Amino acid sequence: MSKLPLSFYTRPDSVTIARDLIGKHFYSCLDGVLTGGMIVETEAYSGVDDAACHAHLGRRTKRTQIMYETGGVAYVYLIYGIYSLFNIVTNVEGTADAVLIRAIAPLEGLGEMQLRRGLSKLETRLTAGPGLLTQAMGISTLHNGTSLLGKEIWLEDRGDSFSEEEVLAGPRVGVAYAGEDAKLPWRFSLKGSKWVSKAKPTY
Repeated sequence: MSKLPLSFYTRPDSVTIARDLIGKHFYSCLDGVLTGGMIVETEAYSGVDDAACHAHLGRRTKRTQIMYETGGVAYVYLIYGIYSLFNIVTNVEGTADAVLIRAIAPLEGLGEMQLRRGLSKLETRLTAGPGLLTQAMGISTLHNGTSLLGKEIWLEDRGDSFSEEEVLAGPRVGVAYAGEDAKLPWRFSLKGSKWVSKAKPTY
């Protein structure tokens, strides 16, 4: 059980990092309440040559500026005016790569996560989706820029590892606007996990 070091996040290939995150554990400790679980679904984005990335072709906006920081910080943005999506900034300063955490298998603070999600029982709607897991873990756009080496939000290696056959690679979700890049197999998920989101790629 060890917190992932800065060197894990600053590697140059966001696709490799996205694959390596399957089986890692993702936690938040907010107001003294610990919640989290094992990552079972991720998506990689590359600012240099990926039309699906918010920072494609060097685009810099108030929202994307955090993506150009040194890896190991959170990039959290709002979609549909409701859901906060949690991304990990990767690579070195000046290169805007990131990995979206799409789903976790919940393990810690289940009762608190159910309260935050308004669920009376443990079900896949708890954390099987990028906007669901952030709500369950209490993460919002207020956490944009948070260091993943601190005490609020972090990731750990707890020794869970999976073979190539156990990790599926396929197209990302909701990036039809990216043309051919929408077909890149940059979404990774744990085969057979009921906690993987039900969303299907469209392009």
